[in-house]
Amino acid sequence: MKKVLIIDDTKNIRILLKKVLQLEGFEAETASDGREGLDMIRKEDYSLIFMDIKLPEISGTEILRTIRAEGNNTPTIIMTAYATIKNAVDCIQLGAITYIQKPFTAERILNTMKQFNIFAAEDDEDGSAADWNRIEEDYRNKNYHDTLKSLSILLAQDPANARIYLYLSKCHEALGNTEKAERFRKAYEIFR
Repeated sequence: MKKVLIIDDTKNIRILLKKVLQLEGFEAETASDGREGLDMIRKEDYSLIFMDIKLPEISGTEILRTIRAEGNNTPTIIMTAYATIKNAVDCIQLGAITYIQKPFTAERILNTMKQFNIFAAEDDEDGSAADWNRIEEDYRNKNYHDTLKSLSILLAQDPANARIYLYLSKCHEALGNTEKAERFRKAYEIFR
């Protein structure tokens, strides 16, 4: 069973996320401030982190910067009530897989997790050459949705891999999703 950490100073958010994740088969733990969350990350291995940007003690952005500098690449979903382009770019540069604006619903959380193929069961994808061969073949054959699905799995495992962002950008461009294509192209430029 995958273990998820929720770091948020709002009790209702922690309760909502914990219930949603438990119903989906995850083991969920919570922290109410940045220092507690950082300590938990350093002591335990998590498959996924949900983290608010504005936290008491240490900000979510600072936690993300710190854990990445320490070599921890746990997929992280940033949550904030203060959505700005700068915050979104900063978080993507630091390796967050996505950015969710508050308030959100349980359905929004589940849709985000499905978008990135995050499920409670351990997956056996490892980003091997065989995976990339399949991705490149799907892309060449214009199977963009299959390509996106495979890339989402790899992104959750390796959020700093520039090649993933490049292919995400290409697929979204081919599907006419210019805004997403541009977002992933910018991430590619950051990580390459």
